[in-house]
Amino acid sequence: MESEPIRVVVTGAAGQIAYSLLYMIAKGDVFGSEQPLILHLLDIPPMMGVLEGVVMELSDCALPLLRSVVPTDDPVVAFKDVAAAFLVGAMPRKQGMERKDLLSANVKIFKVQGEALDKHAKKDVKVLVVGNPANTNALICSRYAPSIPKENFTAMTRLDQNRAQAQIAAKVNVPVASVSNVIIWGNHSSTQFPDASHGTVHMAGKDIPARDAVGDDVWLRTAFVETVQKRGAAVINARKMSSAMSAAKAAGDHMRDWFNGTPPGKFVSMGVISDGSYGAPKDVVFSFPVSIKNGKWEIVQGLVTDDFAKELLDVTGKELLEERAEAIAVIEA
Repeated sequence: MESEPIRVVVTGAAGQIAYSLLYMIAKGDVFGSEQPLILHLLDIPPMMGVLEGVVMELSDCALPLLRSVVPTDDPVVAFKDVAAAFLVGAMPRKQGMERKDLLSANVKIFKVQGEALDKHAKKDVKVLVVGNPANTNALICSRYAPSIPKENFTAMTRLDQNRAQAQIAAKVNVPVASVSNVIIWGNHSSTQFPDASHGTVHMAGKDIPARDAVGDDVWLRTAFVETVQKRGAAVINARKMSSAMSAAKAAGDHMRDWFNGTPPGKFVSMGVISDGSYGAPKDVVFSFPVSIKNGKWEIVQGLVTDDFAKELLDVTGKELLEERAEAIAVIEA
């Protein structure tokens, strides 16, 4: 017997990231090759013409799992009965823009979307915020959706994790799938801490610590960290637009693992509501290593952090506290 279709919303659906993401979702890469879907596509009124073209293309892909598509500029329609939400739509960061410039424009969008989720989505909806500043947008969204558990709001740091894995794989000359358990701590910003000290690399038939495989602690603490922290800006400088294909892939990876779980002994990085683990500030959305089972994530406990790590965790935690204060000031103004 065929599964019931699930409803999935993608916001900013006429944009660059969604253009790659919608195909991945609709062909079964995220929710599985047996799961039928109804896609809800939300964008702003001036983008409705473009969105019409996206709907035509989805139709022309002739995707067996895609039962129907609901294009709309109305959050009420967009969030009705959805089981998963990819909140991609946000004012994009352009060259020369600081993240703080984004904050005031974007928190207002996420307040409206939080209210719509609260009223219209399924109560167990899984929400992934991709639009920047993602961590603080997720926090604001959750704040305005009090009937949905706080754990159901997450921010995307999977792109940073994928970037970090790719850097290590290139450094030690192994396929990227051979690298696992690299962690992104903190904010999806240039203060994030990419941490390979708990990572493993599968080489010569066995798993060895990433630090041993790399054999260069100086590189792991300098060039590796800086490359991952600044990768988004490097892509903007090269492409004159922000990461889109890689961001879409990461969003799919994040949601797929959230729905399907992580293999034993493996963990992934997600921005989740902080309980104060590892000295992170509480009640901000902070990226931690998590393991996932039965659709529920849990912060991986008991990892040893050295003084270098603690210092960087502190910096990114402070930035999240500042962002939270600014966001609340904007909304309550």
